[in-house]
Amino acid sequence: MKTIGTAEKGRRPLYEEVAHRLSHMVDDGTFRPGEKVPSIRAMSTRLQVSVNTVKTAYGMLEDRRVIEARPQSGYYVCARLPALPTEPDARRPLLGAAAVESGAMVSRIMRDVNDPDRVQFGAAIPDPRLLPSEKLSRIMAAEMRRTKDHGTGYAMGMGLPKLRQQIARHMLKAGVTLAPDEILITSGASEAVSLAMKVLCRPGDTVAIGAPVYFNFLQMFRDMGLKVLEVPSSPVDGIHLDALERALSRNRVSACLQVTNFNNPLGVSLSEEKKRDLVALLKRYRVPLVEDDINGDIAFDGIRPGVCKAHDDNGMVILCSSFSKTLAPGYRIGWMAPGRFAERVQRLKMVSTLATATPTQLAVAEFLANGGYEHHLRRLRRTCADRVAAMGEMVGDTFPEGTRVTRPKGGFTLWVEMPETVDSMKLYTTLETQGITVAPGSLFSTGDSFHNYLRLNAAPFTPETRWALEAVGEAACGLV
Repeated sequence: MKTIGTAEKGRRPLYEEVAHRLSHMVDDGTFRPGEKVPSIRAMSTRLQVSVNTVKTAYGMLEDRRVIEARPQSGYYVCARLPALPTEPDARRPLLGAAAVESGAMVSRIMRDVNDPDRVQFGAAIPDPRLLPSEKLSRIMAAEMRRTKDHGTGYAMGMGLPKLRQQIARHMLKAGVTLAPDEILITSGASEAVSLAMKVLCRPGDTVAIGAPVYFNFLQMFRDMGLKVLEVPSSPVDGIHLDALERALSRNRVSACLQVTNFNNPLGVSLSEEKKRDLVALLKRYRVPLVEDDINGDIAFDGIRPGVCKAHDDNGMVILCSSFSKTLAPGYRIGWMAPGRFAERVQRLKMVSTLATATPTQLAVAEFLANGGYEHHLRRLRRTCADRVAAMGEMVGDTFPEGTRVTRPKGGFTLWVEMPETVDSMKLYTTLETQGITVAPGSLFSTGDSFHNYLRLNAAPFTPETRWALEAVGEAACGLV
């Protein structure tokens, strides 16, 4: 690396020159996403400038998301993605309240999850190699020995107090103050959302959602006999509130469901201002909000986003989440803060599943208290960011010309728009014979608006599975 000459030093502040030099080396590929850059002291020596100058330059590059600091490791180049796709057409008319069709394709995709020989780009499940499985197993064994008979009994009522206390403490990072007694432990976030919907709705009622929406929710509504009112959403800033207001003014809506942080499948988070406006809008129309925050902990920049529940002043927001994306999907530890609907939700929980498994509650509670959850999240976030970026880059290189891909800042899914001629259902069938599973876009709506879209799970995208994404791109090109 060349030193900064005297002439260069006179042109701009030294820290800006250092930042420009390193940024240029990232742009030209000298340092690629995920690679380590020289330490502050090494850069100071090489450029013959002070340590403080380099420290200021690195701080500027962190703000620009060019590099990121990793505790006790150094500075690394941040993950990058191709350009954002254009927003979905906001002029697309609102669908009328519609029934959900049969979930045969959803059943096929969920069946494929259990096939170890398939590359799992379809279902949004975490890579088990990134989860603290051994540590959780040790903790569970120790807790079962410590609690003896209590560990094999029912955790009746709201769930284990220790777990609810730890969740309340953790959610302070999301800007919401919850008492442990306001939290109910559920069997995953799916049960939490299901309980909320069963309390708020009756067969024939209408639920407002942002489209596209997680396909399991659509199947849940179908089984409950609910109608769905889809509201256009953008991969840039989420649900269009003006469209939602028009929908609320023209339809009788019993509840609104939103994934507010790192939405599945768009990957978008609502801004804090938009979360506040959403709560205020629904309050005016007296419509309860069911908020799913399952991906909130997987923020690539490490800053935990807030939740709509933080703006709730009348108990009309039901906050739902789980540890399925960050710790252990099979433990089925979810939770909800039901607000004013707590008594009805608790009663329904008692008559449906009675209680959530005690051993897994014990393990997760202890992991949150003393197992290093935040340390684990730092590694998970970094890896997810790198894999999302790498997958997005490869989509741009191998998919048909004109393909566009989202740039999520958290979670681990990508929403891909292909040329109109590509039918994602046909693509799914082609890939199924090659041992690859994807999620066709048409599953994420009651209509056919997303027939040429895919949701891809980046969690299992590694050098060992690059061949599979190449195969997806080749198959898509064959359908153009």
